[in-house]
Amino acid sequence: MPMRGWAELDGRRLAPEEVVRMVSTGDPRAARLGGEFCVAKGEWRARDRQGILPCDCRPGSIQHDGVCVGRIEPAVPDLPLAGAVERAVALRADEGAVAFSGGLDSALVAALARRPCVVVGIAGSHDLARARHAATHLDLDLEEVEIPPARVEEALRAVLPAIPDPNPVDTAIAATLYFVAEWAAGSGHGRILGGQGADELFGGYARYRDGGDPAVLLARDAASLPGQVARDQAVAGLFGCAFSMPYLDLAVVRAARALDPSTLVRGRLSKSPLRDAAAAWVPPDIALYPKKAMQYGSGISRELRRLARHNGYKNSVRGYLTTLERTNDHGR
Repeated sequence: MPMRGWAELDGRRLAPEEVVRMVSTGDPRAARLGGEFCVAKGEWRARDRQGILPCDCRPGSIQHDGVCVGRIEPAVPDLPLAGAVERAVALRADEGAVAFSGGLDSALVAALARRPCVVVGIAGSHDLARARHAATHLDLDLEEVEIPPARVEEALRAVLPAIPDPNPVDTAIAATLYFVAEWAAGSGHGRILGGQGADELFGGYARYRDGGDPAVLLARDAASLPGQVARDQAVAGLFGCAFSMPYLDLAVVRAARALDPSTLVRGRLSKSPLRDAAAAWVPPDIALYPKKAMQYGSGISRELRRLARHNGYKNSVRGYLTTLERTNDHGR
């Protein structure tokens, strides 16, 4: 397939064959393509500016025969945050499903996209209950996938060799996404819309409430995004899927960077500008709901710690994961 993903030009979605033709004929309009895409036709390669889709060329580059012959710099509209998010979701909502936890980030995407939603979690987990509540209030089509604890080690063994940095946090996140991608592929969805990037752009972590310089924290968190994108796409790729990330749309990033970092936290509530924007589409109890990290809300982190203890690693999840990696290697 010469193109994966989707592309737009000045806000107009393009057919894949049109994108491939632009790239492979040296059409100068290819330098203005937005979207999430990888084009590979003959000796030609092109990849979206943010590098959302995996590809064998650098983000935002057009290559011919291994040589960079152009840069992709799409025109980015200057929109208020609410308008930028609405546009970003609309560009992606023609297909796919939404990875849904019932929290602010995924709820806003789901409310705008009106696509099928999926929540994954171990029985009794926070996310299963929260997603059910939010889906009812937003009138969403929600599939609840209950993860059998016996399958968590299977997921760990699958994601450990796939992700760039198999540390305990990234591995727990990846194991959660494993079940999201498995469901998506089994349900015929090649695209999974998610809330990736919202915490990094809008100060969603607890450290923003603890008195650090928000501008410094934002810069550090932004630098971590390429690794997070690579992790999530590596997991989705195990099932032939890809994550689509509306919050990393260039218009949303532009709107986020226009914000005064000091406004991101209001009292003890993080991501205040995004919560304000979301109020147009989601009720207050969802827009104002506190953050719960995916790996904790799904129950995967708790099960990971239990597995580590069960295998003799009472105080070292990392040691348990290292053992899994070694046994994976020996099994090849």
